[in-house]
Formats: sequence, C-alpha cells, structure tokens
Amino acid sequence: MKLNCIVVDDSAVQRITITKLVSESLSLNLIGDFANALDAKNCINHNLIDLIFLDIEMPLISGFDLLDGLKTKPQIIFITSKADYALRAFEYEATDYLQKPITKERFNKAVKKAFDLHALRCDYQEKNGECIVIKSNLKKLKVLLSKIKWIEAYGDYIKVVTDNECYLVLSTMKGFEKELPAEKFIRVHKSYIINLERVERFNSKFVEIGKDKVPLSRNKKEEIVKAIENT
Repeated sequence: MKLNCIVVDDSAVQRITITKLVSESLSLNLIGDFANALDAKNCINHNLIDLIFLDIEMPLISGFDLLDGLKTKPQIIFITSKADYALRAFEYEATDYLQKPITKERFNKAVKKAFDLHALRCDYQEKNGECIVIKSNLKKLKVLLSKIKWIEAYGDYIKVVTDNECYLVLSTMKGFEKELPAEKFIRVHKSYIINLERVERFNSKFVEIGKDKVPLSRNKKEEIVKAIENT
C-alpha cells in the first residue's frame, strides 16, 4: 500500500527537494506538485489524495485558505520556514509540521506517522465498515462496501468487482443501485456504478480505479466532480 500524495509550495527549489524525498520513499506515490493552491485544489477534486505536503505562506491563497475550501481533507504535513504557525496548523488536525530546511530523517519520520495513521483508519473501517448482503452462486454473502471497486452490467446479471473477488448477482443495475448509499456510489455509465472512495483519477472518457479503467459517460463528468467534492 502506498499513500497518494501531492506537494504544494510556491518555491521551485523546495518543491524539487520534497518531491525528491517523496520519490525515495517506499510508502508514497506522487500524483503531482504545484506552485499554487488553485492548481492543487483542482488536482484534489479530480484524484484520490491521501496526503498533502503543504507550504503555508503562498501568494494569493495560503495553505490554510486551501484547506478551508476543501470539503474532504486528506492528511496534511505542513512545511514552512517559520515555527509561528505550529499551533494553528494543529487546529487543522495536521499529521505533522516540518520546519525548513527539512532533513531526510525528519521527513521519513513524518511519513511513517502518516502511513501508520492511514493504516489504522483502514483497519477501523474494515472492522466497523458498512456491508451489503448479496446472493451469488446460490450463497448469501456479506461484502464490505469499502472493498467494492465497481458494479458492472453483465447480461441478465450484474458483476460486483471487489479487491479480491468478482461476484455474479441476479439483479438489474437500477435495482442494485438502490441498495447502495448514494453518497458513496455513483452511476457513471449505463453499465457501470463506481465506488467514489476508490477513484484515483479520471478524465472525460474513463475513471481510473487502481490499474483498471471504467468508462465514463460524457454527461457524467460534472456529476462525478461534485460527488467527489462531497465525499
């Protein structure tokens, strides 16, 4: 497991330094680096981001302003040259606060803290997560909603695709959609329903879930942007 992360800093030198540290980490997957908060926000709204390395003092929109504008906040590791913001940073439930210049040892310590927290949250969700009961191959099965990647039309059946298995269920897409929480699942194509929490990125044609691409109807792009903003 790797954490999808972005780097946001108006200093090109600092971005290069941090992205190099990210690339050397086995726990991180760099989605992008940005010189301003607006570009960063656009990326967050279109990708599943687990962690942000965030500078505080930036022109026009500060790091705090960026977070105030997000409906769903990834983990935050603040990066700044001043210690003055530490108290306010932790009011934003920051995972850590790194003061420039950053050493590799201190960076790795912060990443470990973020990784451990992410793993803890995933374990909690798995143990206490919502489930759905499906009937497949003449058996009733309980499936965690968090494990479902997408649902696909398959003739007279639907295919429920999870992390480890694919289940064929005798149902219509419309009927099965009613069984799913609307805030977590969305119909992106006449033949596909996706788990919003599993989306890593998307464009005008496809939604990417891991290494798989799910077709996206042309008229669904705006809808998925709004849905991801609200998750």
